[in-house]
This record gives sequence, C-alpha cells and structure tokens, in this order.
Amino acid sequence: MDSDVIEKVTKYLFGTWRLQRSWLHPLHIVGGEGAYLIDSEGRRLLDFSSQLVCVNLGYGNKRIIEAVKEQLENIAYVGPGYSLEIRAEAAEALANVLPNRLRKFVFSSSGSEANEDALKIVRSYKYPDYKILSRYWSYHGNTAGAISVTGDPRRGAVELHTRVDGVVRIPDPYCYRCPFGEVDCDECGRMCIEYIDYILSNEPHVAGIFLETVTGTNGVIIPPRDFYPRLRRLADEYGVLLIFDEVMSGWGRTGKWFAFEHWGVVPDILTTAKGATSSYVPIGITAVDTEISSFFEDNFLPVGHTFAYHPLAMAAMKAAIEEYREGGYIVNAARVGDYLGKRLIELMDRHPSIGDVRGLGLFWGVELVRDRDSKEPFHKREDKIKGVELITQKVARKMIDYGVLLSMAWISNFVIAPPLIVNEEDVDLGVEALDKALRIADEELTK
Repeated sequence: MDSDVIEKVTKYLFGTWRLQRSWLHPLHIVGGEGAYLIDSEGRRLLDFSSQLVCVNLGYGNKRIIEAVKEQLENIAYVGPGYSLEIRAEAAEALANVLPNRLRKFVFSSSGSEANEDALKIVRSYKYPDYKILSRYWSYHGNTAGAISVTGDPRRGAVELHTRVDGVVRIPDPYCYRCPFGEVDCDECGRMCIEYIDYILSNEPHVAGIFLETVTGTNGVIIPPRDFYPRLRRLADEYGVLLIFDEVMSGWGRTGKWFAFEHWGVVPDILTTAKGATSSYVPIGITAVDTEISSFFEDNFLPVGHTFAYHPLAMAAMKAAIEEYREGGYIVNAARVGDYLGKRLIELMDRHPSIGDVRGLGLFWGVELVRDRDSKEPFHKREDKIKGVELITQKVARKMIDYGVLLSMAWISNFVIAPPLIVNEEDVDLGVEALDKALRIADEELTK
C-alpha cells in the first residue's frame, strides 16, 4: 500500500523547486498529532520546521478543526462581494492583533498572492512611481511579481519568462556575510542604510522598499538593532512606502505577534499568510495603513481573487487567533525559543561545520561552512538549480533516522522553526538528532 501511494504521487504530481528525478521516494505521511507527524511505518517524527514554517499550532488542533467543520455546515463558499458573519468576526479579530495604522485588508490564498496584491497597491497608490527596492537573499513567492522582487536562486531560474520590471536590489543586513567586508555588525547595518540612502537619492520613481522583516528561507537573517528604525525614517524622508513580508516571521514565530514589534517599527503595508490559520486552510493577507486605504475610496483598487475572504479560511483564522491568545503560545515561543537558541549555539563547540547560528523566538538559522575562517560555503546558489545534492539535504535525511523531520534545508542553511506548542523536551530531541546527523557535514571537511 505504501509503495503504491508513493508511486501514484510521483507519477501524477510534480515535485516543487527540484529536478523531478530527485523526488522518487517522498516520505509517506499518514497522520499528525501535536508537534509530531506519523509516517506509514508508524514512526512519530518531530516536525522541526513546522513544515514550511507554517504549522505554528501543530497538528490536530481541535478548535481550528471544529471551526472549519461548523463553517462547512453553514456555508462553504460565496464570492468576495458578499457580507458574511464569519468575515466580519475574522476581520475584527485580525484588526485586534495588528497596530491601529493597519486597518484595511485584502485576503487571498497564499503568501505569493498577498505579495502580488501589495505590489499592485503600492504601484497604484504611488503612480507614476513604480520601482521597488528588495534584497538579494529574499524570497517573496512564485508568481510573476513576487518572484521578481525575490532575490534567491529561484528568481534566476524563471525571470526570463516571468520578469516584472522595476526592481532595484539593495544589500542584505547579513552580518555573517556582510556585503561590505569584515566589519562590525552594527557598522554593517549602518552601511546598508547608507547605501539605501544613496540609491533613494539617485534612483528616480522609487515607490517602495519590500523586505522580509526577518529573512526566512535563506537563513533567518536578523538585522542589527537600529536597522529598521533608521530605515523607517529613511522611507519617510523620501516618501516611499515600507512593505514588510511576514509570511514566515509572523504569528508568534519570533516570540511576538509579528516580528516588526521587536524593532518598534510599523510598516505601511504588511503581508502575511501561513500561520494565520496554522496552514489548516490556505490564506494570504495584505494589510494597508489608513492613508493608503483612503486613497482607494475614489480610485480603482486593482486587486481581487475568487477565493478572497474564503469562509473556511476566515473561520480557521478566527479560531487560530483565539488559540494564540488563550493558549499562551506566543509567550511559549519566546521562552522555549531562548532555550532552543542556547542548545543550537552549544553545537558549534562540537561541529566545525557550523559557521553561524542566529535567530529569534522559535525561528533559528544554522549555517554550514567548509571552513570557519574563510566562511567558504558547502554549496553555491546555482547548485540548487542544477540539482546538486546539498549537504543540508544529506543531514536532514539522516535526522529522520533519529525521529526528526527538518523540512527547511536550503543550500547551506537549516531553518529550525518547530511549532509554537513545543517544550524543552521536544527541543532536546530535535537538537540531539541534529547533533548526530551533523557528523556527515563534519566528515566532508576532511575530504
């Protein structure tokens, strides 16, 4: 039965972001409970990445499941132009966890769509300004506009076919690999800001700055402490919009409702998704400030989706917000996240293949290197597109033998982001599995 299912899955379905020959034996999952998935062999596997940093509340959450079932029995779908009680309740619940400035929303079905909507809103509101500043190590989604503002290798694989013009790249506040050389982290952050200042003073028609508040897939990059306050002032000075993508870093992931709260900075537009429903139902959210929303009172809003404000997504989000509030999971993410960070940093003493560990809350990146002194990575960006087997993939595959799934293994980084419901014992299991599996990377250093 197991082999039959796998054969049909790989026969009829594409494996995403990969050479298809590398997706011949996907793990067959049959269930999940709490922070654990169950495979066809009956193994309980700790989900150490919340899949794609999205199943924040774990598996089998009764409140969300019952809310979706109740909505299904009421009404499963009507178009976005109708008023529904669940739409009113869910929108109000969202408003209550966001800053007062962000009070008007467009809902969609994914983070990619949320970012597409943000781009359309920015360019409509700022017309004729249309250029967007974005980073080299960003990821914003796979649709035409979202992949164009993306910086990571996936953009290179598709941009000749889908490129949307008007994107200007800015440096990442990537202290471990500072684009300005070996400088102090705070100094690196200031140089990034100064470079953005230089671009804004010389580049015409800039409409907005589009950033993941905490870079996700590409290694959980945490900016210096004064980076966002200075960027906010810079955006205001030049009259450009500040757009934060919190598809991964939102919904308690960093120990606060949204990551921008760590820096006391509110964006003009916020995009988020995933964790809003703990991924039980697809969702995308674009939230704009009151000044922007007022503009569209008398100007055409070029945004809409068949599944905007989908009743099932609204029901799941409302239930998830209640669960975040009443379950204390955001506080837990901060507390257990501190413990996770300490355990991961301890691994550096035993594993010379670890170059850097960084993170916030239950959102951590572990970067592997061939040489700590030179910071030479195991793989280049293009290796992912070429289908080279990555060292991170080998380590993650080995971790399954120790009862842990690490889905977010990307080029030379692991993204470690377990569900917000985990405790210290779960963390110990995950870190000890990584500890054992990292021997694979350490052995590569001698070759």
